[in-house]
Amino acid sequence: MAMEVSCSSIWDTILVQTKVAQDKGSDPLLWSIQISSNLSSVGITLPCVELANHLVSHICWENNVPIAWKFLEKALALKIVPPFLVLGLLSQRVIPYRGSCPAAFRLYLELIKRHAFSLKEYTDLPNYEKTMFSLDEILQLSHLFGLQANEASVLLVLFIFSIVWQLVDAALDDEGLLQLAEMEPRWPVKPQDMEVDNVPGIFEGKRKEYNERLRAVNTVFAIELLGEFLQNKITSRILHLAGQNIPEALLQFLSDTQRSNHHHFKPSLVQEFHPTLQSRPLINYAGLCLGTSRSALWLPLDMLLEDAMDGSQVNATSAVEIITGLVKSLQATNAASWDEIFLGLWMAALRLVQRERDPIEGPVPRLDTRLSMLLSITALIVADLVGEEESAAMDEIGYGFGAEHHVPGKRRKDLIFSLQNLQDYQSLLTPPQSVIPSANQAAAKAMLFVSGINASAYFECISTMDMPVNCSGSLYHLIVESCVARNLLDTSAYLWPGYVNGRINQLPRNVPTQVGWSSFMKGAPLTPMMISALVSTPASSFAEIEKIFEIATKGSSDERTAAASVLCGASLIRGWSIQEHILYFITRLLSPPVPVDYSGSESHLIACAPMLNVLLVGISPVDCVQIFSIHGLVPELAGSLMTICEVFGSCVPNISWTLTTGEEISAHVVFSNAFALLLKLWRFNHPPIEYGVGDVPPVGSQLTPEYLLLVRNSYLVSSGNLLKDPNRRRLAQVASSTSSKPIFVDSFPKLKVWYRQHLSCIASPLTGLVNGTPVLHTVDTLLNMMFRNINRGNQPVTIVSSGSSSSSGPGSEDGYLRPKLPAWDILEAVPFVADAALTACAHGRLSPRELCTGLKDLADYLPATLATIVSYFSAEVTRGVWKTVFMNGTDWPSPAANLSNVEEQIKKILAATGVDIPSLAAGGSSPAALPLPLAAFVSLTITYKLDKASQRFLDLAGPALESLAAGCPWPCMPIVASLWTQKAKRWSDFLVFSASRTVFLHSNDAVVQLLRSCFSAILGFNSSCSISSNGGIGALLGHGFGSHFNGGISAVAPGILYLRVHRSIRDIMFLREEIVSLLMQTVQDIVHGGLPGRPKNGKNHDGCASLAAVLTKVKLAASLGASVVFLTGGLGLVQSLIKETLPSWFMSMNQGGERGGMLPMLRGYALAYLAALSGAFIWGVDSSASSAASKRRPKILGCHMEFVASALDGKISLGCDRATWRAYVSGFLSLVVRCTPTWIQDLDVELLRRLTKGLRRWHEAELALALLGAGGVGVMGSAAELVVESEL
Repeated sequence: MAMEVSCSSIWDTILVQTKVAQDKGSDPLLWSIQISSNLSSVGITLPCVELANHLVSHICWENNVPIAWKFLEKALALKIVPPFLVLGLLSQRVIPYRGSCPAAFRLYLELIKRHAFSLKEYTDLPNYEKTMFSLDEILQLSHLFGLQANEASVLLVLFIFSIVWQLVDAALDDEGLLQLAEMEPRWPVKPQDMEVDNVPGIFEGKRKEYNERLRAVNTVFAIELLGEFLQNKITSRILHLAGQNIPEALLQFLSDTQRSNHHHFKPSLVQEFHPTLQSRPLINYAGLCLGTSRSALWLPLDMLLEDAMDGSQVNATSAVEIITGLVKSLQATNAASWDEIFLGLWMAALRLVQRERDPIEGPVPRLDTRLSMLLSITALIVADLVGEEESAAMDEIGYGFGAEHHVPGKRRKDLIFSLQNLQDYQSLLTPPQSVIPSANQAAAKAMLFVSGINASAYFECISTMDMPVNCSGSLYHLIVESCVARNLLDTSAYLWPGYVNGRINQLPRNVPTQVGWSSFMKGAPLTPMMISALVSTPASSFAEIEKIFEIATKGSSDERTAAASVLCGASLIRGWSIQEHILYFITRLLSPPVPVDYSGSESHLIACAPMLNVLLVGISPVDCVQIFSIHGLVPELAGSLMTICEVFGSCVPNISWTLTTGEEISAHVVFSNAFALLLKLWRFNHPPIEYGVGDVPPVGSQLTPEYLLLVRNSYLVSSGNLLKDPNRRRLAQVASSTSSKPIFVDSFPKLKVWYRQHLSCIASPLTGLVNGTPVLHTVDTLLNMMFRNINRGNQPVTIVSSGSSSSSGPGSEDGYLRPKLPAWDILEAVPFVADAALTACAHGRLSPRELCTGLKDLADYLPATLATIVSYFSAEVTRGVWKTVFMNGTDWPSPAANLSNVEEQIKKILAATGVDIPSLAAGGSSPAALPLPLAAFVSLTITYKLDKASQRFLDLAGPALESLAAGCPWPCMPIVASLWTQKAKRWSDFLVFSASRTVFLHSNDAVVQLLRSCFSAILGFNSSCSISSNGGIGALLGHGFGSHFNGGISAVAPGILYLRVHRSIRDIMFLREEIVSLLMQTVQDIVHGGLPGRPKNGKNHDGCASLAAVLTKVKLAASLGASVVFLTGGLGLVQSLIKETLPSWFMSMNQGGERGGMLPMLRGYALAYLAALSGAFIWGVDSSASSAASKRRPKILGCHMEFVASALDGKISLGCDRATWRAYVSGFLSLVVRCTPTWIQDLDVELLRRLTKGLRRWHEAELALALLGAGGVGVMGSAAELVVESEL
């Protein structure tokens, strides 16, 4: 109580002394000494927070006189009062009254100029923390900025930002722009009326004029002061920290300045603010981010696009989502502009098409899928990226000024620039032969527009051959058309220089009348001729396919079937501008809604059988399946197919339907087509254990029914940031349009039973067949049907299965008839049937020919049984319990006619890619032999005709046969390839190439050799690879594969071979160490012999140009390594590399040889690139990434950063060269700060502080500051302390 009375009395005493000194006009210095003495006498430490409050209250506004301001200034100069607190108090009191008290406002600005920039001096004062927390209470900084500020340094950042913001708001208000733009200021800057200034010697008439002049001068002074805040090294860094860590406040601040800029307020000042608040200061560590070559910038993108063309497996994730993420990663890690990004994306997609100019024949995706990737997927990616920027800009502006006006963003302008530059690459723009008509038509359309001729009504009837001017088009015209169709460009693009070859005055005479889309849109009926025309000609607008879709949903049965055939025709394959809409319509038609008036007991899908079958057959070709895959519709397609299979597989095939073509179909046919298509959507014949990688659950590769439905259901619950993604929004709309409720495997009991049996068959031998059960009766019935004509000595043949059942020959004519059983009942019995037949053949009770004939009869009866036969044979081969049989041409087909030729071609392919393997012939001249199940399987497949009807089932069996043969000992795969080459000679090149991949499944050393060839090819090093080049993407990926030389197979680029092999490598974890080892060896090769003129002794070569060239190659090598890890193992392999392999390498690596010079440093940089790029590819670079991979990022990155921090602290002993370690740490952290700053916010605050301390011990203060600056609010105070302390 005594202390409180003492304090109260001291403030009264001081105020009295101040008033007396003020009245006497005392010397401010003497006043200051007296006040300081009084405070010291009662034990109050200086600077004094309470005194600051009393002095400011004293001046404002009863004592607003010059002498009082001088007293205050002297107290500040002598540090009797805390300067920051005084400035904060004055801002509340003075700024609102700057109009009526311009002199006071001028004095306030002068105090800011003198005291706001001495941060280091004032932060070292006593009571600093107390001062800042008092300031927070007064100005409510934490509340205004929405932060829990528990550190004085954080409050310092908020305080500096608040001063600047208040000055900006005041300046805007003084210029009348706040009211003009209808903006509410964040701070209380609106002028308050109060006439208290008293300027002696000025008459009342002149006082107003004086104040007006002073107010104008004050505004200019305030703006100059703002410029000083931006130019001062320390305060500009403080403002940058605020901009990084207070995004909401930053958005409002930038919005205010942008909107004021529309009214021409000091544009130079506005432009100066934005880079200061948004830029990311970063030292460029030896070209890690900037200045590298642009030539191979798109290597990961080329590899990803080519990898997507592998038809052995579809993807549950849209190519739009995957490629967009990679594009953003490349844009960040290469510091590329968006025009470079778009140009590189178009060029990568064009290279993808050009690699298939002369395709070989085979059951793999071909040119149609590649064209869809170029003209549909790439256009969608570009549209999403452009729309993302423009939507974000509209969100920032809000719904006030300018919200109703669409302003093209910078990315749209960059897209136009990139497309105009694309014309310079004519070799990439040459259209493949099959696309020339479409390209010519696009060019003719532009020519007619430029000529002012409206020919839209009958454009499709005009032949470009009849045009008076050359209308030869290229892929460039198709690209521009795809952009125009998606509103990325307008028709002014037709006027670009060189886009058209000239103009015409009139249309060609005698334009033929042709049935087509234009006449259909005018109301022409769907006659057979019209249907044929629409099927063969792609639609050009959404309205056209929408009308077809309406007919498919509301027309008669025949009309619906016809409309379905139209949707699955040329429009599906070549309707690139509207392809995604066609796919959506097909998906919706596969899940037709229940009619409102439907009251039947059976499923409403039964009545839709003709239309459903047309759709199923229409989308079954491998290119169509792959197009569904790249558009991300596999999960939705799987859900629709499961429903169809459940319904039609439960039907007894008593009824049939006759199509308009005269073909008769049954429930078995519809089921088989749907079931075969469903099984193509995941690797159904592979054991589930193959789907996992290490201890990481699979993300995108586990294409099981459960996973596909999980992905499909995720679109139904997408919200928030997920729905801001245009691609996810599109997929969510499709999912909700077919069924608004989640779908699970339990929704399909029959399918679930089959799936469990399928997994059980793969995992263990058959069991569970019990006498007297319906399954046993079905087995007997099917065996009787299959082997009804087999008699030996007029005695029926008895076939004993490996279970407890037995079946005798036919007992009556009724047994010869095909049973009328539901498809699911048949599939449940097929494994036991196949087991019985195979056992009988093994024991000589069935000949191989009889076995294959019986299996073929079963597959003809119900084509879907082929899937279960595949599953059973695959499982039995892996068990290894069956004897081998000789392919001698008597019992089994013989490969002898061309086996040696196939083996020789395989050797050539492998040798051309630098892979040295031992002799491929097993046992010299021993006869060819295969395990019995494999022999039966391949013999069964070669009985199929290569027609359209059989193709969709061969597409199902083919990959399974290849996988099965590849898993058997050598030379099983060449034998299978030889047999199929005799069957389908036109597939010879494809079959030999497929067989050549088998060696990599049996030898990890061969995989390493192939990867070594990839590194050599991309860098242009001399190696055993026969493809001579100067390196780059062309050397790595070449132009596909095929017979381009007379008499043999051409060399296959090593990258193509690896991309077709890696999915079948069973143990991919060994690649972690091998990639690091190959990268280190490649760096050494670059330093010692990778540059022209470099001495072979490894001595350093002086010169910046040399170092830049070396770094370019190092980054290229690391980019290849990261791409291989990303594509081969996905999330699991990348995370294992970062979490386990790299720390182990740094701790155990004992480098020999060169320890000085560039090599150790470049090794560190290479590993930094490898880690950063791999992480960026799999985790994404922005905070909007919502994948399961990005959600695991904090844990893995935290583990790696903990290792780095512990090593910096000296807690971990390293075995690598110190220069390597330093280069890695500085390189990796600088890449993360520059390219992926959102990652840093995932890290623990204390961990960031430890990393910063380690960097400062290395004198890397700039990098330490950048790391803290990106770390979020939790370390903003530490960053501010570093700025102030180091005066960075």
